[in-house]
Amino acid sequence: MKSGLRNSVALFALFSSPAFLGAGEPITDAIAAVAAAGSAKAGANAAQIQRGAFMVQVGGCNDCHTPWKLGPNGPEPDLTRMLSGHPQDLVMPPVPQMSELWNVAFGATFTAAAGPWGVSFTRNLTPDPDTGLGMWTEAEFIATLRSGRTQGRGRELLPPMPWPPLSTLPEEDLKALWAFLRNLPPVVNKVPDPLPPPTPPPAK
Repeated sequence: MKSGLRNSVALFALFSSPAFLGAGEPITDAIAAVAAAGSAKAGANAAQIQRGAFMVQVGGCNDCHTPWKLGPNGPEPDLTRMLSGHPQDLVMPPVPQMSELWNVAFGATFTAAAGPWGVSFTRNLTPDPDTGLGMWTEAEFIATLRSGRTQGRGRELLPPMPWPPLSTLPEEDLKALWAFLRNLPPVVNKVPDPLPPPTPPPAK
């Protein structure tokens, strides 16, 4: 995919954050709780975890990596599954018909996105060893955000993941982000693999 389209979709997702719908305060409280718990047991690394909490907040990580649900006041994040990615038991229906000008669609949970790249599902960022980042190293996490490839060597990251701007962050910020994620409660949730774009019909 051309980098221009990738960046446009990534920025669209970042700046059309569902947090603007009024769910920002619960997310802030949940991030603060994780940071406080992690800092209490981390000792000298407490400041790093707090910095990571700030990065998660301003980066809008919960907007796509935490499933959203319909609450009494509208869409809200399901913080019992914070940053656990697309729910493994949620099978999405076929992608709606799109056009050249309307070419991106999001699922109701904000964890599935469809566009010219196919269908992408947000990753489980919790430290669960089997379905999350529990077996990853800090170096692999940083390589992922620097290169736009899983663990720095696997498949390309797909939109709406805004990795291009994240790749420019200082090393200490990426390490802080990793430190925060390591202190999340692990959630067992096997996210499905991405789906390729549909095959175009044969030319007549």
